[in-house]
Amino acid sequence: MHRYRSHTCGALRESHVGETTRLSGWCHRIRDHGGVLFIDLRDHYGMTQCVIDPDSPAFKLAETARSEWVIRVDGKVRKRPAGTENTELPTGMVEVYITEIEVLGPAAELPLPVFGDQEYPEETRLTYRFLDLRREKLHQNIMKRGAIIDALRRRMKESAFFEFTTPILTASSPEGARDFLVPSRLHAGKFYALPQAPQQFKQLIMISGFDRYFQIAPCFRDEDPRADRLPGEFYQLDVEMSFVTQEDVFTTMEPVIRDTFKEFAEGKPVTETFPRIKYFDAMLKYGSDKPDLRNPLVICDVSEVFTREDVSFNAFKNVVKSGGVVRAIPAPGAASQPRSFFDKLNDWARTEGAPGLGYVVFEDEGGQIVGKGPIAKFIPEEALKIIREKAGLKAGDAVFFSAGNEDKAASLAGKARVRIGDELGLGDKNQFALCWITDFPQYEWNEDEKKIDFSHNPFSMADMDHDAFMALDPMDKDKILRMTALQYDMVCNGYELASGSIRNHRPDRMVKAFEIAGYGEKEVMERFGGMYRAFQYGAPPHGGMAAGIDRIVMLLCGAINLREITLFPMNQRAEDLLLGAPSDVTPKQLRELHIRLNVQEK
Repeated sequence: MHRYRSHTCGALRESHVGETTRLSGWCHRIRDHGGVLFIDLRDHYGMTQCVIDPDSPAFKLAETARSEWVIRVDGKVRKRPAGTENTELPTGMVEVYITEIEVLGPAAELPLPVFGDQEYPEETRLTYRFLDLRREKLHQNIMKRGAIIDALRRRMKESAFFEFTTPILTASSPEGARDFLVPSRLHAGKFYALPQAPQQFKQLIMISGFDRYFQIAPCFRDEDPRADRLPGEFYQLDVEMSFVTQEDVFTTMEPVIRDTFKEFAEGKPVTETFPRIKYFDAMLKYGSDKPDLRNPLVICDVSEVFTREDVSFNAFKNVVKSGGVVRAIPAPGAASQPRSFFDKLNDWARTEGAPGLGYVVFEDEGGQIVGKGPIAKFIPEEALKIIREKAGLKAGDAVFFSAGNEDKAASLAGKARVRIGDELGLGDKNQFALCWITDFPQYEWNEDEKKIDFSHNPFSMADMDHDAFMALDPMDKDKILRMTALQYDMVCNGYELASGSIRNHRPDRMVKAFEIAGYGEKEVMERFGGMYRAFQYGAPPHGGMAAGIDRIVMLLCGAINLREITLFPMNQRAEDLLLGAPSDVTPKQLRELHIRLNVQEK
């Protein structure tokens, strides 16, 4: 018999009754029933109930066992007594009568229990992550993560993609988030950077003559953590394709993501054909470029109503006069809600920096629909009818308003849409609603520096004929800010899952794109010399995307935080509490790296 086990703790069935077995695992739970000990023995594969009574020669040793001790047991498989079966366990019809025990690894008193899924402070969970990972739900999430990655990899290979690996030590990039820098020992005073993404490498792979690239790529960004992004590092399904249009990327990648979701959705509906929503339409209708389409509410613009002479609600009239907008958020059936419903939404809006959320409630009075509420008296019935028709409302419904400059009004309306939908219980949350957001602006106005900046990926292709783009006047601010790019995001349930674009593959066009953003050819050469040189020697049209592995797994596991689907995450202060990173280094190490510290005292 094997030194440690003849079967795993998830393998035994009724067909094994009468056999002698050897199991090894952790003591998940120990129960004393009138002198008879029951030990639920757990390993990676499952759990088996083991039984020992005072007649067994191993009983004395069994009495010393404690939770999470690692033991080996020998014994005979027998059928559980009638009425004691556990149908929730695959091994629940049998038990092992112990004849011999060996302690393989005793455990100290536990800082957090492994049995059950009760909440524990993050600091404790991350310091003792090896214990946390033994807990059933987290253990399952990690295994599901691996299975999802396997499924993505399989589908990419079935779609004729080849998996490449790209360098981890590379050059610092001036675009995007803050780099993690690595000092060079051989080149004093110079630094490598960990890649924020393999963007330049994957484009260079296309220029090198390969056709379809993918990689489960580690990416590193020194930015503040949040619930849907871990500090320090994350993984993405990185993709690039040659000789493709935007439509080719969509028709290739949509089935990969959709069918992976279907495989792990556990019966929840998944969008079959992803809607395409233009960026500006998304900002108008949903107040976000990451809309949660499970929520049926659609925002509309009612600014024109507040330019009418007969409307006397000056707060909104003045906003529109000064170049702002008024957005209407429908609230179906909200007329029956108590006054506290409206007051709470107003209080919430104030916490978002707004003066409140104006609202009108529509009621049926003698066959006529009339508007009621604090601001209804300032808006005549004809104007209210226009609002009602635009927002698709009827008697029994209500409408809320968000007013201000376009960006702020859209943002507040988008947040209010989510909150109102949640409060009213609208939409089926038990689904995965995916879509493409397209036609992002190529540039945006940087108010702080009073200059035009790239709004997204600087390597994206503007959705404009080559000659027309090359003829653009960099001083024509209005035309440039209206320009859209062949740039797209994939969104699911309010999360950005993927981002990509068709790339700017011609050197003259690349220089022009950067010139518009205030960079000269010399700067382009200094910052992106490798790409610029490569474009000189025959670059194919190409494009791709990158999908966030962590967010895909988080959604499919039903988690609300990425720490629940990651093996060894850092805390919110970007610290590894288990291994103690970041840590001090020795003076010798610093000398080898030609570094002198100048740490400011707190």
